[in-house]
Amino acid sequence: MARTVRGAKVLITGAASGMGRSYAERAVAEGAAAVTLWDRDASALARTAEALGQAARGRTLVRSEVVDLGEMGAIAKHAQKVRNDLGAPDILINNAGIVRGNRYFWETDNGDDTRATMRVNALAPMYVAREFLPGMIADAYRAKRIVNIASAAGTLGNPRMAAYAASKAALIGWSDSLRVELAQAGHTNVKVTTVTPSYIATGMFAGATGPLLAPILEPDVVVDRVWRAMLRGEPLVELPRTVRLSRALRALLPTRVFDVVVGGGFGVYRSMQGFTGRAR
Repeated sequence: MARTVRGAKVLITGAASGMGRSYAERAVAEGAAAVTLWDRDASALARTAEALGQAARGRTLVRSEVVDLGEMGAIAKHAQKVRNDLGAPDILINNAGIVRGNRYFWETDNGDDTRATMRVNALAPMYVAREFLPGMIADAYRAKRIVNIASAAGTLGNPRMAAYAASKAALIGWSDSLRVELAQAGHTNVKVTTVTPSYIATGMFAGATGPLLAPILEPDVVVDRVWRAMLRGEPLVELPRTVRLSRALRALLPTRVFDVVVGGGFGVYRSMQGFTGRAR
């Protein structure tokens, strides 16, 4: 793929605010042909679409659709609309995600917490990708990209975010498997990038504290790193680099030693105690 997304069709979920909006702004700034924004927050989505439309000055078609990714039927309906109007996207960024409270798992509600978290964070990216993959694969002479925004929480357990960690672990497993499947099947035009950042200063994790050696990440730094990795077709982005260190220590150390050294000493297991952030 080129060094920019100029001329590409881009679809971003969770695009009304936070990181999703930042990815959309980057796409417009680089001259994407069309940017489709999906989010369930109608008012925030309208504001973002208006601002992006003004920034595009007619060079980029900006489309917005109110989509509740917790409803699998809604995904199919809106994906069909995108295919009819634009065809399959060149770049799909599965960015939408939710996190609920900072309670222990047995204090949560299976419907409002566990089911909703698994649907939006784990199932929705699979359903969205499945809707567009046949078209992306068929356009074999054009580079395609799928970016799945997971989390460092999916690489190791963390108290007070059990369902969230489970959803991101599922996303990581599926995302990397999809990458290997595409390569094995010879569909080399479609590259998958899995992203596993620690906490990002978007408001989603307000009140959470960055563990030792893993400070709260600045959004613009994350966007730039993910964007460049996506264009190059890199398989994995770990931010900060100490996420890789924690994975290595988890594999090397006995579990109870890891709990003391990393979970306790690095402060990972205490990072959600003060969480007060929004639920999306």
